[in-house]
Amino acid sequence: MATTNNTPSSYNSIILFDGVCNFCSAVVQFVLKHDKHQRFLFSPLQSQYAQKILAKYQLSNKDLNSFILIQNNQIYTQSTAAIKVVRALAFPTNLLAIAIIIPPFIRNYIYHIIATNRYRWFGKKNSCYIPASNWENRFIE
Repeated sequence: MATTNNTPSSYNSIILFDGVCNFCSAVVQFVLKHDKHQRFLFSPLQSQYAQKILAKYQLSNKDLNSFILIQNNQIYTQSTAAIKVVRALAFPTNLLAIAIIIPPFIRNYIYHIIATNRYRWFGKKNSCYIPASNWENRFIE
């Protein structure tokens, strides 16, 4: 995977995702297509960059089942991360952020079910997702 020309410090939002998960890769592609203002950079959890970020925030990738959002030096996980991402996307996709009205324990329970079963339901690759050449500059490592 190419290292981006854009430095992480020039973006305020970075998504760390499971690079071998088919579902996670599909979500990344969805975000890329709907992120009209190019607000997000991406890095697979399997990368050295992601491992440094996890260590910085004292998180283990064993505890995280899909993706993490780092935004303005804050870390978001589970359903809150997903809602913050869709909120930043183009209309009408950003309307999905209405899910914020659902109590977090319910949202996170649903999130946990999907995250726990993602390999069984959607499959797993042998290697990390490789972006199309027109999106390479949005990926770190």
